[in-house]
Parts: sequence; C-alpha cells; structure tokens
Amino acid sequence: GTLTAEDVRYLNFTSGYTKFRWCRRGQTVAECQTSRANGDHVADDDGKFRYSGGHMQKHATLMGLGPDDNAALAHDISAALGNIDITYSQPQLAGGVVTNATEYGRFLQRTVAGQTKIASLLGSHPVCTNPRTCPSAISTPIPSDESWHYSVGHWVEDDPVVGDGAFSSPGAFGFYPWISADKRWWGIVARHQTGGAIDSMRCGREIRAAWVSATAR
Repeated sequence: GTLTAEDVRYLNFTSGYTKFRWCRRGQTVAECQTSRANGDHVADDDGKFRYSGGHMQKHATLMGLGPDDNAALAHDISAALGNIDITYSQPQLAGGVVTNATEYGRFLQRTVAGQTKIASLLGSHPVCTNPRTCPSAISTPIPSDESWHYSVGHWVEDDPVVGDGAFSSPGAFGFYPWISADKRWWGIVARHQTGGAIDSMRCGREIRAAWVSATAR
C-alpha cells in the first residue's frame, strides 16, 4: 500500500510504456510484455499521460509477476484482493480479467469498508488526461468535451461541469464499476456491449445522482 515514485509512474499511465496491444492466451506476463512492440519505451511519452495497458504490464514484471501464466496470475491477484473469484483470458494486467458483477461487487464492498490497500489511495497522484485542456496529456478514451483525472489505476470523474468526483473504471465492453466521491457508495453497470464504455458511464452517473438525491432521473 506504499507506492514509490516509480510505482506511481506506471499506475497513473505516465511511464512511457505505451506501445502495448494484447497478449496471447498461452503467454506469461513477461512473455507478453516482451512480445512484438509491447515492451518498447516511447521517450516522447515519458512523463505524459497516454492511456495504455503497457504501463501496467511493465509494472507487473517489476513486481515479480513476470513468470505468471493465466492461472498463476489469477491466483496471485485473487489472493491479494481477498480471494475474489477471477480468471484471466490472457495474462494482461490492465484488461485480461474475467469475472462477474457479484465478485467485482465483493471487491468494491471491501474497498468502501477500508479493507483494501486501494481504499486509502483513491484519487491519489492524479494527472490530467484531456489533450484539449492539458499539455501533458497525449490521448484518452474519455469524451473530448470532459476533463477527468487519472489516479493509480482508476479514473476520477471530476470534470468541472458535469463530473461528480466518482472513482471508476469504464470497461471497453460496457462493464462499469464505480465508488462515489465520498467513498460511501459503490455500484456497477453490468452489460456487454462493444464500445459501450461511455454509454455505461453516463448511465452510472445518472444512477448515482438519482440515488443521492432520491429523485428519478
């Protein structure tokens, strides 16, 4: 739960390891990180925000997870999170997990209760992410008309106009978990839709607003 400055660079996506694409099912974490251009460091990206799984893949090899295949990675990550039921479709730290809303909900419940290390780190070490409003941002999957920050492995939805400060992780296929800005509430929009991250996020934002205000949206 104590991060070094080097850890932070990988976790808030400013390390420069930005050429990552994907892993093959039978690879280890390290084999994936060194295959194709996955492990290339881009000097021009170093110190700037670019959304990429390459940061976490490189970080995992430095943490000693390099020899892990899918099964070993699932075991190690699950044990660290309190025996959450997960598997991996590929040994990719940022996007290889397979689980369901019930199991992910257990992780969010434990975090809201302060039982995980990330609980005290929510929103820490934030970097700006919108290239239109931030000179140190290169690319982001978030809509260009919103300006969020990225913390250690999660988003902070703090756009000054429409943001509510929630901590979240919109998935590319529509799975959207969040914890409220006051760290009291959590929720999940659980659906599968290619390119569905932003729609799920907007739905989740409406759910949060309705829950807090007790007013239909």
